[in-house]
Amino acid sequence: MQVELICTSSDGKIEAKYMVTLQEDLLTSEIKIFNLGMASFRMTGSVLSHLTVSTPEASYAVGLQGSDFFSNPPFLADFSIIPPAFGKTKNQPSKKSFGEIFSSWGTKNQSPEKIAEKELEGEETDNYKHLTDDMSKIYKNAPRNFTLIDRGRRNSVVVGRDGFKEVYLLSPGSRHESYGRYSYICVGQAALLQPIIIESQSEWRGKQSLHNPNM
Repeated sequence: MQVELICTSSDGKIEAKYMVTLQEDLLTSEIKIFNLGMASFRMTGSVLSHLTVSTPEASYAVGLQGSDFFSNPPFLADFSIIPPAFGKTKNQPSKKSFGEIFSSWGTKNQSPEKIAEKELEGEETDNYKHLTDDMSKIYKNAPRNFTLIDRGRRNSVVVGRDGFKEVYLLSPGSRHESYGRYSYICVGQAALLQPIIIESQSEWRGKQSLHNPNM
């Protein structure tokens, strides 16, 4: 089964096609961007999937060791499923919501103090990354394929990408009810830190695949 969505900019210079294909053991999401204008086009964004798990405490990301990461609070969208206390330690007061502070990525008018508070860069040292704590990370040089394992459901998904250079990974943490609203892992292919440049009269393609080897 395949569903295709097409969107064109108001001036007709940019056309985007989004195709979702479902097979028995494979779900793919593919984006095609056509730059019909005379100038290059700079694009940022991501393709996100929310995968149901028993609980993040029983979930692991396998194969990300050695990848550079950038930690940042999750960006918000109409389909976001973010716990209200995400990123806060117990008894930590809340002065503002994430929507007020982090309404968009890469805001240019932020002070250096605010940037220093929320930014954290490093290298992933764990090849069997336990997702029990809340986390929101962009991996900049991750392998093209890695695996998400849910030991509670005894299930796994191989996450693959093409065209995108970054991987986004979010865990809401394990302080919530098992098999509940926040029992998921959000994963996506992204261009958030390094924009994709599409030259004039050219086409770009990006793809995410979710393969269940257990079926």
